[in-house]
Amino acid sequence: MSELPPDPNLSAPLGHLEGDAPPAPDWFRDAVAVAPEVGRVTVRGAGIETFAWGERGRPGLLLLHGNGAHAGWWRFIAPFLAGHYRVAAPSWSGMGGSDWRETYDLDTFADEIEAVAGETGLFAAGPPVMVGHSFGCFPMLAEAGREAGRWRGAVIVDPPIFSPERRTGRRREDGRFAPHRIYPTLEAALARFRFAPMQPCEALYIADLIARESLKEVPGGWSWRFDPSLWARLVLPDRAAMVREARCPLALVTGDRSDLMRPADAAYVQGLLPPGSPRIDLPEAYHHVMVDQPLAFVAALRALLAAWPS
Repeated sequence: MSELPPDPNLSAPLGHLEGDAPPAPDWFRDAVAVAPEVGRVTVRGAGIETFAWGERGRPGLLLLHGNGAHAGWWRFIAPFLAGHYRVAAPSWSGMGGSDWRETYDLDTFADEIEAVAGETGLFAAGPPVMVGHSFGCFPMLAEAGREAGRWRGAVIVDPPIFSPERRTGRRREDGRFAPHRIYPTLEAALARFRFAPMQPCEALYIADLIARESLKEVPGGWSWRFDPSLWARLVLPDRAAMVREARCPLALVTGDRSDLMRPADAAYVQGLLPPGSPRIDLPEAYHHVMVDQPLAFVAALRALLAAWPS
């Protein structure tokens, strides 16, 4: 049986636009027009890019992006939360506008969390809350396991934590990596953008924004801003143990249609959480919930943070 050709809607969602920005709704244009405070803090010798919104002195909220992403993934989310919170988002070292490192480890990423939260004023009104998406859950959980009382809570959003049955069948990373390609034009680079894992995307205006901010101009053209060697230099501890060892309240948000966090995985993670921990399953959302259902995700966070942790 011959294989089906790849679906361009999955493998190259922006390819048909030929470099043009797609139309966007008013709510999105208004949100990204709220310019964040852009800063930088040095952590273990690497400069870490920071974005912040809202007045200092409000309750702190730290938004932590996933693998290969950057702080700009929160630019259309954070303004909706900044009316009640002091919101900050870093780009991890090796990603976005932050410096790359020779080696990576969760302890260093947790140090980045503490430094960014302190630099952006998130502790001014007491312990803040962290929200971590995908890979961002792992440094967040490492930080949550350090000191009781430092964080009011941590929200785990569609984490790559799999049930024992699914882990048995997954291929282990072999540590190999390839350097990024250099594309001759921005248009060519945008045409190669895709989500990982690949998934449908109806909000192409969001994909276009994060794709443009994922690229940098280099000699000979354009290339991606994240370090392709990061996963060859990073070893994660037992993921279930990280959940169990957290020393602050935890909540779980999942995408109802996520192919990464499948129902058995979500049930497994929910079982690791302390009894009574809230769980929100976002309808019609895949793994990248803030892209798939941005306004529903905002509403879910608002409702969660208004009532939790008590």
